[in-house]
Amino acid sequence: MGKKVVLALGGNAILQPGQAGEFDIQQANVVASSKSIAHVVNAGHDVVIVHGNGPQVGQILRQNELAQSEVPVQPLPACSAESQGYIGYMMQEALKNVLPNKQVATVLTMTEVDPNDEAFSHPTKPIGSFFTEEESNLLVKEKGWVMGEDAGRGYRRLVASPEPKAIVEVDVIKMMMSHGFLVISTGGGGIPVVRDAFGQLSGVAAVIDKDSSALRLSKDVDADVLMILTDVSNVYINYGQPNQESLTELSVEKAQSYYDAGHFSDGSMGPKMAACIDFAKQGKTAIICSLNDALEALEGRAGTRVVG
Repeated sequence: MGKKVVLALGGNAILQPGQAGEFDIQQANVVASSKSIAHVVNAGHDVVIVHGNGPQVGQILRQNELAQSEVPVQPLPACSAESQGYIGYMMQEALKNVLPNKQVATVLTMTEVDPNDEAFSHPTKPIGSFFTEEESNLLVKEKGWVMGEDAGRGYRRLVASPEPKAIVEVDVIKMMMSHGFLVISTGGGGIPVVRDAFGQLSGVAAVIDKDSSALRLSKDVDADVLMILTDVSNVYINYGQPNQESLTELSVEKAQSYYDAGHFSDGSMGPKMAACIDFAKQGKTAIICSLNDALEALEGRAGTRVVG
């Protein structure tokens, strides 16, 4: 029987490391990714897609900075929305070409966060361009930005990365899935919004982890499988060491023990494994695998599976 699957696409599905980011290059990557996704859909599974947007929103921010003498700068939530729109367009076009009989639609998605999330007190997520120390100090004074040195390459703006509370459009997504739509949603983790005492929503300058939002969406749509697609075939312990070991299937308890032992780095596999462990605690299955192995991983023949 077909399963309800949330597919979380890593950034390599759209822009691979070292590529400059021209539209044609990104489009070619999306076309290749869509062929792998089509195999999952054609096997009878109901799919909703979540994707990253880091490189794309970074380019949009840079365009804002370069053109600010001529065109008004747009706030970060608007830049996030812009990236969702054009990535959604590329994916819709590519998926319709390989699945001509399937209804495909992008839902511009907001993700509600808690305005009191402690992440807002300690911004850690670097975005946008690099600046000198002098430029950085000026931006702190003029714009009130939080700035931080980034790996010896200069100073960048730091924004919060709060936990997702709710996917605002989740009922729309569920309705479309129930009618057989292939839905693209929650791009880049969703546009971060907060709700005031009167229930009014407003965007905030933040970046939500895509895998955390994919987890939230997976729970809310009652998915059978959370699948995080990356550029590696499996998760490893002792990565890069002589005793490196590939993981195939493991229990929640075993996965948690590896996580607690520090085998998965915060900037790479850590958030992915945290999301998989949380999802599998429901008695379900979470998978991390290569984009090209998506269908084989669903069938238990590839990837790393965390089983509840």
